[in-house]
Amino acid sequence: MKLQTKLILISTSLIFIVIAILAVIFQVMFENTIKDQIGQRALNVSVAVSRNPLVIEAFEKKDPSKVIQPYAEEVRKKTGAQYIVVGNTKGIRYSHPIKNRIGKRMVGGDNDIALSGKSSITEAIGSLGPAVRGKSPVFNRQGKIIGLVSVGFLTTNINSIIWPYKLKILIVGILTLLLGILGSVLIAKGVKRATHGLEPKEIGLLYKEKSAILEAIREGVIAINRNGEITMANHTAFQMLGLPEGEILGTSIIKAIPNTRLIEVIETGKSEFDEQMKLGTSSVVANRVPIFDDNKNVIGAVATFRNKSELFRLNEELTQVKSYSEGLRAQTHEFSNKLYLISGLIQLGSYQEALDVITKESDMHQNFAQLIMKRIPDPYIAGLLIGKFNRSKELNVNLIIDTSTHLDGLSAEIDRQLLVTIIGNLVDNAMEAVVQNMDVDKTIIISLSNLGAQLLIEVEDSAAGIPPQIVNDLYKKGFSSKGVNRGYGLYLVKQAVEQLDGEIYYERTKAHTTLFTVIIPNE
Repeated sequence: MKLQTKLILISTSLIFIVIAILAVIFQVMFENTIKDQIGQRALNVSVAVSRNPLVIEAFEKKDPSKVIQPYAEEVRKKTGAQYIVVGNTKGIRYSHPIKNRIGKRMVGGDNDIALSGKSSITEAIGSLGPAVRGKSPVFNRQGKIIGLVSVGFLTTNINSIIWPYKLKILIVGILTLLLGILGSVLIAKGVKRATHGLEPKEIGLLYKEKSAILEAIREGVIAINRNGEITMANHTAFQMLGLPEGEILGTSIIKAIPNTRLIEVIETGKSEFDEQMKLGTSSVVANRVPIFDDNKNVIGAVATFRNKSELFRLNEELTQVKSYSEGLRAQTHEFSNKLYLISGLIQLGSYQEALDVITKESDMHQNFAQLIMKRIPDPYIAGLLIGKFNRSKELNVNLIIDTSTHLDGLSAEIDRQLLVTIIGNLVDNAMEAVVQNMDVDKTIIISLSNLGAQLLIEVEDSAAGIPPQIVNDLYKKGFSSKGVNRGYGLYLVKQAVEQLDGEIYYERTKAHTTLFTVIIPNE
């Protein structure tokens, strides 16, 4: 059975049962109330008749019925009672609506209470049928019980009074049931729309699939609602936050992640991708995406986190391969030209010149490699500089390692991948700048110094420099004066420097060179 049909049947059945119970209870209460009121009226009439001096004096006459019967009938007609019967202590009638029953014994068997001196309301079957009766004793002047008065309202007449009200209750109940059925249908359709037509089994399967997917991915995932409360987080997210699983669900995202930007994403409705941030003790790359409903209203947001160390490991491998391939490509291109030169010299018989070229080329590469290995023992940075050196030869750029360069004692706490990002991007920008300036000496000077408590990185080039009007925008993501799809090099440098708690400075020197200086704590 489909969910929509099941909801309609369940809710309709529940409404029907509730309405039926309430209708029965209300009818019983109403019927009892009417009977109580009529019984009280009967009792009041019987008390009034029993205390009337006319009735009391009539008991002392030889034929009490001649006085009591007319009076009883007059009162009966005025009060609407079906009968007023006055009898003596033996139950012999002195009055009755049917005259031929006068003088006969009263029936019903409910005279004992009245004859004991107390008034009462009873239900019994009399000579005219079932009735609600009010009975009161009749006392003479000496206080002795000399008879009783019975005033009755037939049950059939009471039912005729109650029936119109029962009919109204029935009609109201039917109308309420119809409204309940209509409401059930509307609710069922609303649930169907909310679940996108999915059945409970399908929803359960989707939930299990979602849970399996969330736990299978290696990224941390956190979702919040419109109020900023955490509604979902996977196992990886709990690990990154250093919290037991389930502890933060339902709490504010600000409490779990004080520096979160998910609230801003909800307010703006704009996604944010590849943003670096601190999550607990981990450095992560975060993506944040708003969640929209069918009316395009923001109802929440989802953030994914990836530990930067994992990304750096992948990037590290890629960088090594890239540096190696660039070095090989540059060397292939450069040595191809050298081989052509040597081949030409040999063909011309200029053997000494050919030997000089070979010696010079060998000495230059050997000297540079020995300098790097001696002063920069770190293999990542050394490999990067050798690759950049080969690239500079291809571009006909004079790449110089400052003689003061020395990186012994570099702290193991400094992320080498971040250093590669800083140095590599600064050198690439410098190469691109000097290549574009045809009127200047294409020289780049790199200086790396370990000052004990600080690491100093300087990259200086002889290009025209950066226009003053854009200096303040140097480190903005995507900003570049070189065209579209540019402007990420200095942005990555800035991010890497901040990750290392360092500082970066730009300067246009008196010698008309461009100098970037990076200072990083070496602790």
